[in-house]
Amino acid sequence: MVGRNGNGHSSCSLLNVNGGNLEEKVDEIRDLIGKVEGDPLRIVGVGAGAWGSVFIAMLQEAYGSLREKVLIRIWRRPGRAVDRPTAEQLFKVINSRENVLRRLIRRCAYLKYVEARLGDRILHADEILKDGFCLNMIDTPLCPLKVVTNLQEAVWDADIVINGLPSTETLEVFQEISKYWKERITAPVIVSLAKGVEAELGPEPRIITPTLMINRATGVPLENILYLGGPNIASEIYNKEYANARLCGAEKWRKPLAKFLRQPHFIVWDNGDLVTHEIMGGLKNVYAIGAGMVAALTNESATSKSVYFAHCTSEMIFITHLLAEEPEKLAGPLLADTYVTLLKGRNAWYGQKLAKGELNLEMGDSIKGKGMIQGVSAVRAFYELLSLSSLNVLNPEENKHVAPAELCPILRMLYRILITREYPAQAILQALRDETMNDPRDRIEIAQSHVFYRPSLLGQKL
Repeated sequence: MVGRNGNGHSSCSLLNVNGGNLEEKVDEIRDLIGKVEGDPLRIVGVGAGAWGSVFIAMLQEAYGSLREKVLIRIWRRPGRAVDRPTAEQLFKVINSRENVLRRLIRRCAYLKYVEARLGDRILHADEILKDGFCLNMIDTPLCPLKVVTNLQEAVWDADIVINGLPSTETLEVFQEISKYWKERITAPVIVSLAKGVEAELGPEPRIITPTLMINRATGVPLENILYLGGPNIASEIYNKEYANARLCGAEKWRKPLAKFLRQPHFIVWDNGDLVTHEIMGGLKNVYAIGAGMVAALTNESATSKSVYFAHCTSEMIFITHLLAEEPEKLAGPLLADTYVTLLKGRNAWYGQKLAKGELNLEMGDSIKGKGMIQGVSAVRAFYELLSLSSLNVLNPEENKHVAPAELCPILRMLYRILITREYPAQAILQALRDETMNDPRDRIEIAQSHVFYRPSLLGQKL
């Protein structure tokens, strides 16, 4: 199985250094799921944003040659047209990369990109994804992918499902998926990449994470639903920048799957604290928007950005103590994920563009070439939930009970900028420079020294 894929990466190198023999890793997962000889392991990606597409492409590059043992495909909605400027940029990308150009010519697929460049043909997102081009990341060509646009065809017999949808779409799509799983005897394993949350304010207030959405929509047991998070910029990971991540969930699945997903440049560890990691995955997007604003408004001042980092991480720690009895410390990949998202992720980019006036809130939170800016809906979810008086906590400094959101001034200001639109982006600096703002450590001590944990916020019981 020595060969070379369309991006010039040797598949044999993965066999030698990818944490063990590929066939052994596949066989271990097949045995755990209960696959019989002749019945391939079916892995399906649901959602084709940048990270979802890259994740499936990495699996295809690693295991795609083992066709008798594993089949990998990705679902995305049909019909999304590629506009003329994007087609022109795509044509430039193709012609700037000899290996991609040769691959398309060999597959008799080059002519359609010439026609699209000239305006003589309309390409569609699912069509170009088959050739390895993700609409949200066209400057980073992937390997060719098996793309399915019929959701039932994609998922009905899937053994492992990779959720690459935004949190805002996860519930709706998995409710549809549940219709196709009614006759299943065994539940699939689901790995969620989604980094966002939604909120329910009544009848009982709670945060709804993507793994809970999937469980609620499909009835798949929570032990079969895992979350993968880490400091992951999709294009950099596909280009073999070294990265790491944590796969969180029940021990039965997380340990063998972490081994299965591990690659030389993408190290996957396992962790049992799904709640903290998934909540932090949503929170970091909230604060990344503010980080982008601060960077743009202070001309990338390292001092201002570090002050913001100190305050926003203390708010994140404070909030996780409401949602987890003994939350994982903000360290290692959890801290690194926050850092890279505040530094370079699409939510930080969005904050920068808002502050510079290059985007405005009327344009919505689904941005061409970037996809869904999940931090916007997460700001609303966290702030509105944490503003409820039923969740009041003791503020020892004033010796009175207040809503948790009152102790999170950055979250409060982001809500007023992005949701109620009371203030312009420049107001984030007012929150940061408020002379009455306490040392970030004080907020953490409040959370750690009082009975904060609210299990009902995640639908759990004491």
